[in-house]
Amino acid sequence: MPVPRSATTEAYTRLTEVLPSLLVTELDPADPAPTGSGWVTAAELAAGGAPLDSFLAWDDEQVLRDYEQRARPDVTASFGLHRYAWPACLLITVPWFLHRRVPRLPVTHVSYDRTAPDHPIGRMAVRPTAGFACLPGDPAAGLPGARVVPDEEALRAEVRDAVAEHLEPVLAGFGPRMRRRGRALWGMATDEIVESLWYVGQLLGEEERAMRELELLLPGSTKPYAGSAAFRVLTGPDGKPLSTRDRVSCCMFYTLRPEDTCATCPRTCDSGRVSKLLATAS
Repeated sequence: MPVPRSATTEAYTRLTEVLPSLLVTELDPADPAPTGSGWVTAAELAAGGAPLDSFLAWDDEQVLRDYEQRARPDVTASFGLHRYAWPACLLITVPWFLHRRVPRLPVTHVSYDRTAPDHPIGRMAVRPTAGFACLPGDPAAGLPGARVVPDEEALRAEVRDAVAEHLEPVLAGFGPRMRRRGRALWGMATDEIVESLWYVGQLLGEEERAMRELELLLPGSTKPYAGSAAFRVLTGPDGKPLSTRDRVSCCMFYTLRPEDTCATCPRTCDSGRVSKLLATAS
C-alpha cells in the first residue's frame, strides 16, 4: 500500500474520486507552486491587484459567451468569488468530514487553476505543511504538525477557524469589487461551506450525515459567519420529503436570468423550489 503523503492525502483522493471535475494535488515542502496556464495563488487573489483582474476577466468572458450579455462588475466579482471559495472550503471540510482531521491552509499554501478542460471546477495545488487538528486516538496524531483537540466541538471550532483564516484575506480582496462588506461577505462564506459539503455528501451517499454535521458546525451563532446551515424539508407532490435550505447571501444570478433562480435562493418560493428539485432529480 502506498504511504499517504500527509494526513489529508486520503481525503483529497476520495474527493477527486467522487468529484472528478475538481482535482486536488498535494505539494511537497520543496515543490514550487504551479505557475502559468491559468494558475493563480490564493494570496494573489487576496492582494486584489492585476492577478485578480485577470481572474475575473475569465468570469466576464464566460458570462458574455453563455448569456450574450455582460454582467455588472460586482456580479462578475461575486461569481468569481463563488467559483474559488466553493472548492477552497472543501479542502478543509472534506478531511474533517471523512477523517476528523482539520488542515490549516493559509492563502500562501493554495494555488488554483480553473482553465483545465478535464476539471471544470478546477485544479487546486495544496501545501499541507501548516499543521492540522485531530481527535485523541487518531493514528495521524503522531505525525509532524498534529495538534490534538479534546472533542468534536473543539474540532468543529478548528474547522470554523481554519476556513476563516483562509477566506478572510480572500474576502478582503474580492469585497471592494463586489460592493459587499462585513456580514454580506461572511454570509457568502457560510453558504459556500454549507453548499459545497452538502453536495459532496450527496456524492458520497452520506447526505443526511452531511446535513447533520453542517447544522452542528454552523448553528447560527458562530462569528464571523453570518447565519446557519438553515436546512429544512419540503414535501413533494407524492409526499416524498425534499431537502432544501435558505441561503444567507444572494449569488446575483437573477441579474442575468430573473426567471431562473436557484432552489435555495431566498427569492424562490417553496412551490418553485419543489418544481426545481423535482426537475433536478429527474
